Amino acid sequence: MRAAYASSLQPDAPLRGLTVGELPFSAPDGWVPVEVRAASLNHHDIWSLRGVGLSADRLPMILGCDAAGVDPDGNEVVVFPVVEDKADPRGFSIFSERHPGTLAERLAAPRENLIPKPAGVSFAEAACLPTAWLTAYHMLVTRGRAAEAGAVLVQGAGGGVATAAVALGVALGKRVYATSRESWKRDRITELGAIAVEPGARLPERVDVVIESVGAPTFEHSMKCSAPGARIVVCGATAGHQAQVDLRRVFAMQLEILGSSMGTPAELAALLELVASGKVKPVIDSTYPFGSAEEAFARLESGEVFGKVVLEF
Repeated sequence: MRAAYASSLQPDAPLRGLTVGELPFSAPDGWVPVEVRAASLNHHDIWSLRGVGLSADRLPMILGCDAAGVDPDGNEVVVFPVVEDKADPRGFSIFSERHPGTLAERLAAPRENLIPKPAGVSFAEAACLPTAWLTAYHMLVTRGRAAEAGAVLVQGAGGGVATAAVALGVALGKRVYATSRESWKRDRITELGAIAVEPGARLPERVDVVIESVGAPTFEHSMKCSAPGARIVVCGATAGHQAQVDLRRVFAMQLEILGSSMGTPAELAALLELVASGKVKPVIDSTYPFGSAEEAFARLESGEVFGKVVLEF
């Protein structure tokens, strides 16, 4: 079968380790094959090519965490990307870490990882949801308790999780502020119904939830923008992991700093229903045929994306 995989690890030039070619298909006992119709890329794929979280003894490794397709019974499904993994310190792993990923014509997955795709959601839209959009949903709804919030701040909109958080926050009826260094991305933020601001800008109000994936450069701003009792929900640190925290502000404002990672199958099903209802649509930056996978990866690595990069089979 055709697949996009890591054939070597290249810390300084990750795309040199990307190969698109033929690999054999195999499935662990009890897993079922899924014919992939669409998959989306994540920065996780770039980091894997750099060798972060992926060791040389696991090569070649098919990349990709997200997919939507058809199961052996002809049902249209979305693949939940988290797999129980006792060999991993977390107790789980994501497709393309220890098990072959989703960027292939066929994927093996546990049957319980297959979530029904609503008829009103396209394969391309569904393929955007399992990692970035599910992470944003879990951050907002579960960890951030958005139901109790009036205003939300999203740091660094443009990438998958942050852009999803903007769109979801608006769909949930919140006043959403979002930062970006680039003016064209601030224009796109405004089109989504949010209030775009420059990094570090003073907001007209303090917010109840902060979606934080940037890290050190924005964390002080996140804290200063937080209302008493606010939740600062952290899913990553793309620009630096050693943020300085003024503990006086934490206890005086009774702030909650919450880690967050991925979500649950039930949350993915709820997210799919939210999309099917028409209240929100996945933000797709660009779509490529699988034969142009290298171009899709180059687009993602360029940093000029707003939303998800999708491959269609």
